[in-house]
Amino acid sequence: MIDYELLNKQIESVIKDTEYNISNLANISAIIYDSIDNLNWVGFYYNVDNKLLLGPFQGKVACTVIEYGKGVCGTSLKENKTIVVKDVHEFTGHIACDSASLSEIVIPIHKDNKIYALLDIDSPKLNRFNNDDKNGLELIAKTIEKYLR
Repeated sequence: MIDYELLNKQIESVIKDTEYNISNLANISAIIYDSIDNLNWVGFYYNVDNKLLLGPFQGKVACTVIEYGKGVCGTSLKENKTIVVKDVHEFTGHIACDSASLSEIVIPIHKDNKIYALLDIDSPKLNRFNNDDKNGLELIAKTIEKYLR
């Protein structure tokens, strides 16, 4: 079981005094990647005019542009909500950037009442993400929002 409150405190201590969003998101992706088991990709997609552009990440090469409403990330952007996918092969329109990914969670991050970015996390394990992960990662998203410049 992951202690998301402790993980969140660790992330906050790293980002609170850094003024550069890109640096903070890079460190956050590294912290999450190193702290949570059974992950093969952790990263951010920036929302630029309702198109998602690849940001800082940990893992294999990733899709660089995701269109609005396409795949899990594009759907999260369109619906403005966290999406948990137990089996990516059952998600209509899933974009397979890494064929090893079997489950996924995507969490919106807001700035000025708009989606600024998405936190995207993939796992090579089916049904990897549960409600505890959703709640814990949404807590981390709120901390990120607090420190966006």
